Amino acid sequence: MKPTIFENVRLIDPASNTDRPGRLLVQGGVIAGIDAPQAEGMPEGADVIDGGGQLVLCPGLVDMRVTIGEPGYEYRETVLSAARAAVAGGITTIAVLPNTSPTIDNPALARLLRARGEETGMIDILPYGALTRECAGREMAEIGLLAEAGAIAFTDGPHAIADSRMMRQMLTYAKGFNALIVQHPEDPSLARGGCATDGELATRLGLPGIPAAAEAILIARDLRLARMTGGRLHFGHVSTAEGLDLIRNAKADGLRVSCDTAPPYFDLNETVIGDFRTYAKLSPPLRTEADRRAVSAALADGTIDAIASDHMPCDADDKRQPFAVAAAGGTGLCTLLAVTLAQVHAGHLGMMEAIGLLTHRPAAVLGSRAGTLAVGAAADLCLFNPDTAWVVRAGDLPGKAQNTPFDGRALEGRVLGTWKKGARVFGAQAA
Repeated sequence: MKPTIFENVRLIDPASNTDRPGRLLVQGGVIAGIDAPQAEGMPEGADVIDGGGQLVLCPGLVDMRVTIGEPGYEYRETVLSAARAAVAGGITTIAVLPNTSPTIDNPALARLLRARGEETGMIDILPYGALTRECAGREMAEIGLLAEAGAIAFTDGPHAIADSRMMRQMLTYAKGFNALIVQHPEDPSLARGGCATDGELATRLGLPGIPAAAEAILIARDLRLARMTGGRLHFGHVSTAEGLDLIRNAKADGLRVSCDTAPPYFDLNETVIGDFRTYAKLSPPLRTEADRRAVSAALADGTIDAIASDHMPCDADDKRQPFAVAAAGGTGLCTLLAVTLAQVHAGHLGMMEAIGLLTHRPAAVLGSRAGTLAVGAAADLCLFNPDTAWVVRAGDLPGKAQNTPFDGRALEGRVLGTWKKGARVFGAQAA
């Protein structure tokens, strides 16, 4: 593989607090050097990527919450189609939820998913292990064996652990491995049968509601259990002001707690479902404008540790249903960066903070070494123009699944190239 030099680029690496013009050398699949623009010395025969002083080069994005259809639901998406969608969005590492069929509740399947990611040559897959067998919430999975097989953390994906006694046991047991438990923060009994946030809009549309308090109630319970056990706890796709306040206070008290959110919860509000648009039916459901603003504020003040795509592929038959019975979930891999940059363009978030929420901060939560431009690190890179305008069109997205809640959304910021271990895997010069 020939060396590659990125010239005249804006280097952004939040892990080292770097944001400056420069050039970066890739050699042998790793980052071999970083220096000033137009510095002397260049390996013979190197490919030169000139950013023209406008393009941003940052670490490949780390997406800590992704559902893929393989194994079991390949008609929705495969590892390969997910990889193609990911690299089109600048993502080079994905953490995959275990709610497949069969469920990732045994070591062999965890190893298989890692291997399938390597086979693509485009992404690293970090598999979550199931917290309970078949993600059914009844019997604890083999957490220790799954950890040995490479499970990055433990969760039942879109299913909350409802039983308080079981959650306490899991936090206590996982602490022995310093393992991270990831919770879907929604009280199942309050959410049962619902499909929209409880309130005036749901009533007017005749849709069964889920009270926003379902999120805060489970977060409050689990924070109390985390305080009792000392276990490590992470909440996925937090979407309400009340839930974020609880996490903010717990962090101030020194609890080992973290959280992420997803672009729909800071870019959209519940009015998007007004025409019964099933592409906007998500779990948790889209919230009020006040909650959306609270999520945006929590990104800026550091309460939220990561932005995940919350990618959930569905096919047409999943979504071509009455709203109440359609499948919940939206795709998000290739829109993750651009929707996050909308917060930057709106002045709610700095560029450094935005990239940090997509790279080294989720990597730190998961204990991964990805998400940095450090010399010697794997050359997982994302090159993008922060000002390129485009419109999201369902049907034109990479990957099998097209169920984007952002259909028709005008965005600024587009990925021009993605490199995995020094090999270009997306962009004009891709093989």
